[in-house]
Amino acid sequence: MKQKIVIKVQMACDKCRAKAMKIAAIADGVISVAVEGADKDQLVVIGECVDSANLTCSLRKKLCYATLLGVEEVKEEKKEPEPVKPKPEEEKKPSTSSTCSTGCIQLPVCPQYPPYPTFYEVAVYDPSPSYCYIM
Repeated sequence: MKQKIVIKVQMACDKCRAKAMKIAAIADGVISVAVEGADKDQLVVIGECVDSANLTCSLRKKLCYATLLGVEEVKEEKKEPEPVKPKPEEEKKPSTSSTCSTGCIQLPVCPQYPPYPTFYEVAVYDPSPSYCYIM
């Protein structure tokens, strides 16, 4: 269960803000930490299974003043799948690839050139200077 914890902390300077955020970030289960509020004095912690009382006590030990303002459950928004739009039928072009009987895609076939040869001539090198065999 994700929860949002808001703690009011006395943070007069940037050094204090960084220290408070560091303390909150190393707590178990914390996902994100942010500083909010009109005076930048509220620390907003979002996480799963975060001990809010323990976090507040840790901030009090290091920064002298911290008050737990609220803990609330964060509800995740469910995204509805987008409806599939049918594509307008385009002109049927000749296929540039062939498929076998099972439907898997084979090498592309170019209508301009003939298919690959089924046999190759292999020249065998003979160490004697006057012979070269073709199989």
